[in-house]
Amino acid sequence: MSEKTLELTTRGDREIVMTRVFDAPRRLVFDASTNPELVKQWLLGPPGWTMPVCEIDLRVGGAYRYVWRAADGQKMGMGGVYREIQAPERLVATERFDEAWYPGEAVGTVVLVEQGGKTKLTQMILYESRAARDAVLKTGMERGVAASYDRLAELLPSLVA
Repeated sequence: MSEKTLELTTRGDREIVMTRVFDAPRRLVFDASTNPELVKQWLLGPPGWTMPVCEIDLRVGGAYRYVWRAADGQKMGMGGVYREIQAPERLVATERFDEAWYPGEAVGTVVLVEQGGKTKLTQMILYESRAARDAVLKTGMERGVAASYDRLAELLPSLVA
């Protein structure tokens, strides 16, 4: 797997698996994924979106909340609760959008593995049904995730102390 490439696959009937390698230590990738000021800089999806709300209570049972805004004023909000935190290697949290565009709640797991100063991020999202997973795949979410991860790759070098 090369850097600058998002790989997206499905596993079983209900899961999406995305992987990307970043040229940065695992601790930096974890921090950029859990510090609200950093998340607001890269987790934006397609160009033209901003994140005016990014709240993270990073503890098991703690909640997070994201609200994105498009240039035309359109808003999209979502949030969830952290189920597992093993810094800097693993995060598990629920995911539910304010205006549900897929049924039910999803559970996302992020695993970070460092090797040779680079970090492989694997994000697995488990949906309540195959229909929910397939609905998400049809939205073009892969483009938004790829754009966000490209921004994260650009941000990480500035975080090196």
